[in-house]
Amino acid sequence: MVRRPVAWVVAVVLFAEAFGIAAVQWFLGVVVDRQDMSLAGLDSDVMSVSSKIGGVVFGLYFALCALVALLVALRDRPAVGLGRMLLISAAVVHGLLGAFAWGLVGWGAFLFMVVVLGLIVLLLMTYDAEETPADAHPEAGSGPEPTNGAAPA
Repeated sequence: MVRRPVAWVVAVVLFAEAFGIAAVQWFLGVVVDRQDMSLAGLDSDVMSVSSKIGGVVFGLYFALCALVALLVALRDRPAVGLGRMLLISAAVVHGLLGAFAWGLVGWGAFLFMVVVLGLIVLLLMTYDAEETPADAHPEAGSGPEPTNGAAPA
């Protein structure tokens, strides 16, 4: 039974985005390589390789964030430590990309970035809003207290 499907949705969306960003950057690197032109004196081979490396690094970053979301979904517990920092940084990146996308690409890309930002924030807030009963009362598992004044056995 899936208690909170938001983690699964975030994991799938981030995995798809990781593949998509790496593929687009790789494609742009191939296009620059085939054009054999320079931009402000830069070598086209350098631009092509840097685009491909940037795409792979950015894709791996989103894949790592998706892996954290997948672990949150599997464990049904909030992300802590480095995983939480990765998800927060992914939210910030999507906010910045959304701001740039509005001006450079259009409202469709902006809407996608804002939806993913909202999903990541929802994931972070959903798992922090609820405290488990074991965490709320650690002594609750010790059993009932004796009421007749006798010492426990």
